[in-house]
Amino acid sequence: MSSRFVVERIEARILDIPTIRPHKLAFGAINRQSPVVVQLWLRNGACGFGEAATIGGPSWNEESPESIRHAIEAYLAPCLLGQDGAAFGHALARMDTFCRGNAFAKSAVEMALIDAVSRSLGLPAYQLLGSKRHASLPLAWTLASGDVRKDLEEAQLRLEQRRHRIFKMKIGARSPADDVAHVSQIARGLEGQATLTVDVNQAWDGSTARRFLPQLIDAGVTLIEQPVAKWNREALKVLSATLGSRACIMADESVCTPQDAMALARDQASQVFSLKVAKHGGLLRTLQVAAVAEAADIGWYGGTMLETSIGSAASAHVFATLGDQHHGCELFGPQLLVDDIVTERMPIIDFELQLPDGPGFGVEVDLGQLDRFDRARTGLNAVHIDLGQRPHP
Repeated sequence: MSSRFVVERIEARILDIPTIRPHKLAFGAINRQSPVVVQLWLRNGACGFGEAATIGGPSWNEESPESIRHAIEAYLAPCLLGQDGAAFGHALARMDTFCRGNAFAKSAVEMALIDAVSRSLGLPAYQLLGSKRHASLPLAWTLASGDVRKDLEEAQLRLEQRRHRIFKMKIGARSPADDVAHVSQIARGLEGQATLTVDVNQAWDGSTARRFLPQLIDAGVTLIEQPVAKWNREALKVLSATLGSRACIMADESVCTPQDAMALARDQASQVFSLKVAKHGGLLRTLQVAAVAEAADIGWYGGTMLETSIGSAASAHVFATLGDQHHGCELFGPQLLVDDIVTERMPIIDFELQLPDGPGFGVEVDLGQLDRFDRARTGLNAVHIDLGQRPHP
């Protein structure tokens, strides 16, 4: 074992950061994000950061900010202390031995580990993940206010700023007919200017999806994310077979593990996989899922859990190593937050997110911002954020 990369200390904290507007999904709306940020030190003095963010606490899956932090502090950190941090595969296997499941928690620790080792070597993380194939990726923006006028105004502003021309709509909270009407109005307002996708967030059953998805496609939708429950692979298979020539069906909650990816590929149950580092359990396992997609001629999409710039930059580094059969990414989490925890965000130029090339994940964490949003400073209660402290860029 190289003593340079021995893991010396791991800490985790929960942040509470308000969003710039309510973000509405099929299962509710969020007004703040509570990411878990991991800080990891190596014996050589290098420090790396990782992040795991959920959407709406445990509303998206079984893990919550509180359970993520507990898993890290009680099980994952102790099992890695004194271990060789540069042996990424060994570290992941060791975490699996000491703690079953908990993909989000493992992802945050692995992320911090890769950041620290990359910084020790003076290399961008993508060099340790397979090398860069993309310097930038088309960046989507989610329209999730629930109000047609506000959504169209928001979309037009993003187009004028040359930040986004791929827009995703979160639907499923209202009746299917109302959702179709809402999406159709947005589609008419953006016709010829942008690409439109929808995310149903598992809200429909198979028959509802078969009835209403063609109407969304007629309105101009080209990509449809997780229209049915994650277990309903048969419905995804039917929808892919019947609608696949008109629009792509994208699996999200249905594809977490490499085994999920294999099953979906075998059944030809989706044309696109939504890749999210946290749900796959880290950067290495994201590469495994992506490898199945590439082998099965399935496209990929760079998904988000609305992370800060730490998790977004880490995701960008792994997405940058993947093939050309992609539908862009939606690493817009930092833009949805009232403020960030890095000194400088990844730039967006001509509708594309630019990959940072500095050591590690290429972003520098502002320790003052970590303290500012740290939930612990008020005894594990939500904090009040004074937005006047720092202007939103």
